[in-house]
Amino acid sequence: MFTASSLNVTNSFGGGAQTTNTNPMKDFEVTSPPEDTVSCMEFSPASVAQNFLIAGSWDSCVRCWEVEMTGKTVPKQMKTMGGPVLDVCWSDDGGKVFIASCDKQVKCWDLASDQVVQVAAHDAPVKTCHWVKGSNYTCLMTGSWDKTLKFWDTRSPSPMMAINIPERCYCADVDYPMAVVGTAGRGLIIYSLENKPTEYKRLDSPLKYQHRAVSIFRDKKKTPVGYALGSIEGRVAIQYVNPTNSKDNFTFKCHRSNGNSGYQDIYAVNDIAFHPVHGTLATVGSDGTFSFWDKDARTKLKSSETMEQSITKCCFNSNGQIFAYAIGYDWSKGHEHNLNHKTYIFLRPCYDELKPRASS
Repeated sequence: MFTASSLNVTNSFGGGAQTTNTNPMKDFEVTSPPEDTVSCMEFSPASVAQNFLIAGSWDSCVRCWEVEMTGKTVPKQMKTMGGPVLDVCWSDDGGKVFIASCDKQVKCWDLASDQVVQVAAHDAPVKTCHWVKGSNYTCLMTGSWDKTLKFWDTRSPSPMMAINIPERCYCADVDYPMAVVGTAGRGLIIYSLENKPTEYKRLDSPLKYQHRAVSIFRDKKKTPVGYALGSIEGRVAIQYVNPTNSKDNFTFKCHRSNGNSGYQDIYAVNDIAFHPVHGTLATVGSDGTFSFWDKDARTKLKSSETMEQSITKCCFNSNGQIFAYAIGYDWSKGHEHNLNHKTYIFLRPCYDELKPRASS
């Protein structure tokens, strides 16, 4: 499936797109989107010449598109799992995609042969999967609602290592040599992955409410040094693992709107992604907006118009030209608001919008 002719890649993405009520930002609509809400989404790594987008969804399917620099998307393939898909990740060479599902398994989709095989298992739905590319090993890290974190050499049916964690795994991120896992009960565990995975620090979330998203950030030397944590209470915490100053860590409010009679409507932060070049970040929420932020200047760079449904996931492509975001119902307003709206994925040229503000 990777035999497509190489693209005439330019430095800029896209041209003009149509605007509608479903697409107030005039972004590029991905063709043949999932039948149900998108639960996970990731672009191919820099090792792949073209841009491929993988999305998993609550219809138990994983889909792959090729994204051309004109903004056109070409559906390539689709696979069906044994339950709703909760996470996807790529191998570092871009040849394989790992798929975590509610069927308690993780499957490996070999894109060249188009074969799918099981490579990991838990005793409950698998919430997260991340490929670890270490200096002396590679493995797959999986986090589950069975309160374990497991590390797999995908050629073996048994894990290299299994770690019991205090509660169900709700969110996780990996940027070697660092991993961070967020659990139920507002727990956070940071791991060092050098040589082998070891627990580095355990702490409570700085946020008062349940966390839903975590994303590791790097310093100017491209070393992972901290993470952004998003909660269901419209708030993000920027946390350094080893802050040089206690004031380095802070939280900010987002995805809130002024409701009736002076009260604020507060929505969940559904996903957080850091720009691979600029180090700025995007947040998306149940309020149906995305926002771009500069954490160092502590300023908002941009806010989107409000979509007709929640934005459930987002990601950047490897060179930071494209911002992808998925729109669908996330049950944040209960059953009566499930109006069977269509699911959408939109692509936005974003490189300039994510540039940090020049300091005056």
